[in-house]
Amino acid sequence: MIRNILGLVLTLTLGAATAQVLAQEKQPASSTPAFDQLKSLAGTWEGKKGQAVPVTLTYQVVSNGSVVMERLQSATEPEMITMYSLEGNRLLVTHYCSMGNQPTMQTRPLSAAGGKYDFHFVRVSGTKAPNEGHMASLSLSLLDKNHLTQVWTFEDHGKSNVETFVYTRKL
Repeated sequence: MIRNILGLVLTLTLGAATAQVLAQEKQPASSTPAFDQLKSLAGTWEGKKGQAVPVTLTYQVVSNGSVVMERLQSATEPEMITMYSLEGNRLLVTHYCSMGNQPTMQTRPLSAAGGKYDFHFVRVSGTKAPNEGHMASLSLSLLDKNHLTQVWTFEDHGKSNVETFVYTRKL
């Protein structure tokens, strides 16, 4: 009899703990107006690198709304992934470059959704030498809900190269 009662108490305790964990998992991730604006990019975008190279961007909100994943597909380069997340009142970006490195950049503290986000270099992993080539900054401009511009700055051994990408949402 006591064994049955203990078994019932244990089952009820485990069931309540499981229900509490599941309820916490369903809570949406914290957000800010700026991060919500990045989430609104979800979908497919078509554009050009420079004047000629066609490029496709795909944005997807993942990890219970805590990350925006960007997939860049170009006709001339391997696929690259960029992950946008929120760290306090700053937006954080980690770029998984086709060169095999992963630079991390962040904005200044943000209090509102401004439509233009400047990400500045924080650190890079996956390089063999400190001055090896990597992305050093990103300027993201949301002109309206269907037009987006990215300006990437690549640094290699003290020299900078800037590339501009202009996109239109694929409807």
